[in-house]
Amino acid sequence: MDEMIPASGGGRILAIDLGEKRVGLAVSDPLGLTAQGLPTLARRSKRRDLNYLKSLARRYEVSLIVVGNPLHMDGSEGRQSEKARAFAAELQEHLGLEVRLWDERLTSVEASRVLREAGAGASARREATDRMAAVLLLDHFLETQRAAGARNEP
Repeated sequence: MDEMIPASGGGRILAIDLGEKRVGLAVSDPLGLTAQGLPTLARRSKRRDLNYLKSLARRYEVSLIVVGNPLHMDGSEGRQSEKARAFAAELQEHLGLEVRLWDERLTSVEASRVLREAGAGASARREATDRMAAVLLLDHFLETQRAAGARNEP
């Protein structure tokens, strides 16, 4: 689950913003240029959640999954990061796809700010924050991969 290895060619990327009650989801376009938000998953049970994510991965022909890693501001891992790492490992085993952790510090804060600036009310922000956080996570991942690819070109 190395964060800096470029994504393998082909297939879309699914981003997951993992929460206790909800899971924000976003998927890339086939070329890996843009991120589109998907409906938020209300968590029920681990088995049901994993099966739902497996069905999404099939539907969108996903080749890579990026799970947000909620690191502390100093970059260290805490309890939530350990939960994300464990979930990512289970997801990789259940789906048979590559799963990577990706630094998600402040994505939820930024998502809430973007939605507030767009004029969304408090209830609309609560509903959309998880999805927006997943979109921002995936956008950051895609931008980083493009930049890494540009540096590696001859």
